[in-house]
Amino acid sequence: MIKPYYKTDLGVLYHGDCLTIMPELEPVDLVLTDPPYGIDWNTSYERFSHGGTNKNKIINDNKEFNPTPFVSKYHSILWGANNFSKKLPKTGSWLVWDKRNSDGTAFLSDGEIAWWSKGNGVYIKSISGQWHRAVSGGFHPTQKPTSLMIWCIEKSKTFGTILDPFIGSGTTAIACERLNRKWIGIEISEKYCEISAKRIEKERSQLKLW
Repeated sequence: MIKPYYKTDLGVLYHGDCLTIMPELEPVDLVLTDPPYGIDWNTSYERFSHGGTNKNKIINDNKEFNPTPFVSKYHSILWGANNFSKKLPKTGSWLVWDKRNSDGTAFLSDGEIAWWSKGNGVYIKSISGQWHRAVSGGFHPTQKPTSLMIWCIEKSKTFGTILDPFIGSGTTAIACERLNRKWIGIEISEKYCEISAKRIEKERSQLKLW
């Protein structure tokens, strides 16, 4: 029996390796996640201004990511899929987060891409300016906007339990809480488990006031 790190009436957060925990979980309707891409990304954006060092290394990002355990069994939306596209099935759709500002400019990439195991189309969500704000004032170096994860959930047309096996700072859980959806989160870093739990608890306190 896996001991939860944190629970709400909608979801549960586990601390540990997702590949060890997932076989013990109840069935889920969607895997929605932003996994380590296997590119050993330098997450210190201060390097563009005054030479910051990469202190916030993403766990396992120096290892090649294998999407097979997720796409072979689950209805999935995997962000960063352009980094491991050769290992994905040939069918499926692509979700694009257009990060450009209203004037067409962007910091680093113009967008990010997710692979979706359903259909065979391309769908775009424009959320200008939020990426830089999420990084500069956020909790995780690859944090996604909550509105982006809400869009993914609604696009998937699933209403059952949503699993994020690399939940980071808890954004997927927060999206689920706002939509009143059941969720399961797994995070290998205890630091980010703590951050997730605090963010989710704060979100739930705010939702009670609405």
